[in-house]
Amino acid sequence: MAQELAGWRHIYSGKVRDLYEPVTGEDDRVLVVASNRISAYDFVLSSEIPDKGRVLTQLSLWWFEQLSGIPNHVLSTDVPAEVEGRAMICQRLDMFGVECIARGYLTGSGLLEYNESRTVCELPLPEGLVDGSRLQEPLFTPSAKAEVGEHDENITYDAVVMMVGDDLAAKLRSLTLDIYSRAESIALDRGIILADTKVEFGMSRFGEVTLGDEVLTPDSSRFWDAELYAPGKAQPSFDKQFVRDWLTSDDAGWDRVSEPPALPAEVIEKTRARYIEAYERLTGRTFA
Repeated sequence: MAQELAGWRHIYSGKVRDLYEPVTGEDDRVLVVASNRISAYDFVLSSEIPDKGRVLTQLSLWWFEQLSGIPNHVLSTDVPAEVEGRAMICQRLDMFGVECIARGYLTGSGLLEYNESRTVCELPLPEGLVDGSRLQEPLFTPSAKAEVGEHDENITYDAVVMMVGDDLAAKLRSLTLDIYSRAESIALDRGIILADTKVEFGMSRFGEVTLGDEVLTPDSSRFWDAELYAPGKAQPSFDKQFVRDWLTSDDAGWDRVSEPPALPAEVIEKTRARYIEAYERLTGRTFA
């Protein structure tokens, strides 16, 4: 259950974030609060990861600063004391129903499609690629947003054109690939490979395509340790890896249909440490 915050009215809870609007009825601001909830395999787990909400928020704010010239939704970090460090006051956007994904490396659902058809989102790729292969150039591989509890569906660029029109589709693709290319370079300088990332955009009340939600966090991106990078197998990543591995292990005994079991303390702590390591290595700051 979302907490009560003076001056703000709770309006929505997603898997990880809670949204509030001013009780005064203003319609152009929204308070975005990142919780410590964690999801895996389309389930929100009963266990939480301490400090995860603060890591996601602070890392997003840092990346918004790096992506100069790309409009984003952040207005202020002057938030209620109860959620300080893990919340942002943002402009309300009319969000597009497209998950904008950029892939620079072949893995995940892209690898599954490639193994079947030598394509990703129907974009042809050369023979001989393996799990972790670097692509010749980053690909824009969008998906259609699904309801909470459902899987997002990979779609073609033509499908995006059908959804938002030629001009907006081209704008979304251009912005997504620009964000990926800039972030990949920044991350690599810090010894981290950005394999892929998901970003979301909306239209502001001023008619400007604007970057919203989170950006370039371990929840929305695959970050790999450059020193350990070895194509041909799954790469160790700075995200929910420990959670996913445990849930699918014999120790968990989970059938992937019923509610997932609570996480052991060791898995919680390792996951927290991985999120914090990503934050510190990328930003060069100490997580307090």
